[in-house]
Formats: sequence, structure tokens, C-alpha cells
Amino acid sequence: MPRWLPRAMVLALALIACFQLGSWAFHQVTGLLINVLIAFFMALAVEPAVSWMAARGLRRGLATFLVFLGVLIAGAGFVVLMGSMLAGQIVDMVEDFPKYLDQVINWINETFHTELNRVEVQDSLLHSDWLQKYVQNSASGVLDVSGQVLGGLFQLLTITLFSFYFAADGPRLRRALCSVLPPAKQAEVLRAWEIAVDKTGGYLYSRGLMALISGIAHYILLQALGVPYAPVLAVWVGLVSQFIPTIGTYLAGALPMLIAFTVDPWYALWVLIFVVVYQQFENYMLQPKLTAKTVDIHPAVAFGSVIAGTALLGAVGALIAIPAVATLQAFLGAYVKRYDVTDDPRVHGHRKRSGASILARARRALRGPNQPHSEEQ
Repeated sequence: MPRWLPRAMVLALALIACFQLGSWAFHQVTGLLINVLIAFFMALAVEPAVSWMAARGLRRGLATFLVFLGVLIAGAGFVVLMGSMLAGQIVDMVEDFPKYLDQVINWINETFHTELNRVEVQDSLLHSDWLQKYVQNSASGVLDVSGQVLGGLFQLLTITLFSFYFAADGPRLRRALCSVLPPAKQAEVLRAWEIAVDKTGGYLYSRGLMALISGIAHYILLQALGVPYAPVLAVWVGLVSQFIPTIGTYLAGALPMLIAFTVDPWYALWVLIFVVVYQQFENYMLQPKLTAKTVDIHPAVAFGSVIAGTALLGAVGALIAIPAVATLQAFLGAYVKRYDVTDDPRVHGHRKRSGASILARARRALRGPNQPHSEEQ
């Protein structure tokens, strides 16, 4: 046996063991890496506001703290408003449940000629086996829900801390990254960083402005119709329609339609018509003007990036897909060489040959290859 064979076998086994160990470690820290990626994009989003405040004399750490405090207050206010609305709706549903049950029982008795009674139906429901099993499963599921809530809060705290450090120590992080690169590469890294800040911050602020306009428009409609919880529903429509890609508009419009239906079914139809009309106005009038200088990417590219981001990272990928693709597009656009397009009719979607030439070719084909042309006869 050659002397090098045992050493090669040991080396191969060591490489396989290192690969397995690295793969295991990567899968263990995948969640942390995703949280760091989210935190990095959040830091890029708040970078313009932090830099603006730091340029006017505030310390960068204090400026970052004030920005995050404002975001925290806005998010807590939204959660409290939505919670109060949902609690009010649940109380109303519980109070009106006997009336709804009487209406359903009367309809069943009139339609199927039965003799149901609300008291008997309630007793049968309360003493049914499936209800007892449902209560038992719900009681055991409370612990799972509590664990998921605690895990979500810990994840949110992790993302907030990382994004705070990325935003507060942004210049130091850039210096540390550039210190290990040659001068030629440092300029490219700083340029890419600046493009990412502009695109991500521009995406966030343009979406926030469109959410404000959408919320005001829907608030005016809901207030005019007399729909309850109009301010909360307007905030819901503005945020969900703008910050949940692709299906956000439909999710945002479903809740005010449902609440309006409880007041008057015709109000739900008016809300649906307004949501559709406003969406067209936003797509063709408002959004192109607000996002022309921030995330000016083709709608098909945006839709494809959202699908790809969702497939890779789920809901998180859907949220960061558009600013990431806009950053990549802007960065590549700065280095891809472009040429003047030739003045050809086919560029504008026209055929180069006219209709007469097509007809002439058709006539020649019908005459056959052995018959002479009219010019030669």
C-alpha cells in the first residue's frame, strides 16, 4: 500500500467531517442569519433619517434612538387601535349572537318546515362531544400559542437590537469593511452601500407617503358612510395595502367591506367600488410619480422578485425583495455599458416589410416555382 494512501484517506474523512459540521452549524444559525439580514435592511431604511439628524448636531446614537422610538410609538399605537376595534367587534358579536341565532333558526323552520328552538339548540351545542373536545384542544393549544408569541417577541427584540447597532455604528461598520479591501474596491463598496441606502430608504418613505394618502382617502369615504371605527380601518387599509406586496390591496379592502356590511350591505358595495377605483388611480397616477426616483422597476420584475423572495425567505423575503432588486438594478446600471438603439421599425413593434410585399410573396408562392414572374413575361 502506498504511503500516501492512509494520509489521503484521513484527509478525505476530515474534509467530510468538516463539511458535515459546517452544514450542521449553518442550519443551526439560519434563523439568526435571517434576523441579521432583516436588521440590515431596517438599518438601511432608517439611515437617511438618522444621517439627517446627525448632520444637524445630534449624536448618531441619540438620533437612532429617536427614530426607533418614533417607529415603536407608531407601531404600538396601531396595535392598540386594532386591538380596541377587534375587542369591540367581539363584544358586539357576543351580545348579538342570540339575535343572529334566532334569525337562522327562523329561516330553517320556514324553509325546511322544522320546529327548532333556540334553547334546545344551545343545550345541544353546550353538551355536545365535539365542543368538549374543541375546548380541550384549545386549552392545550394555549401553551403552543404562548410559546410562539414569546418566540416572536424574542425575534423582534433581536432584530431591533441588530438594526439599532447597524444604524448607530454605520460609519464605523463601513470603515471596518473598507479596511480589509484595496482602495479600488473600497469605492465600489461605498457606492453600493449608498445605492442600497437610497433605494431602501426611498422605498420605505414612498410607501409611507402612499399609505398616508390611501388612509386619508378611505377615512373620508368610511366617515361619510357612517362606518364605525373609520380611523382604525383607514390606518389598516393604508399600511396593509402598501407594505404587503401583491395581495395587500385585497387584504386591506376585505376588513372595511366586512364592517360596512354589518351596517348596510350597500355600503360594502360602495367600499368595494371605491377600493377598485382608488387602486387604479394609485397604480397609474400616484405610484409612478412617487417611485420614479426611488424604486423605479418594472411591475413584472417587482412581481417576480416578490415571488422569488417569498420562496426563499417567506413573508420576510416578500417585504425586502423589491428594495433588494431595486438596489441590484441600480448598481448594475452604473456599470453596464449601454449603446444607442438603431432607428429600425421593428424596435417600435412594426414589421419592416409592408403589406404589399407580403401579398407579392403570397402570389409568387401560389404561381409555383416553374412559372415566370410578370416582369419577365
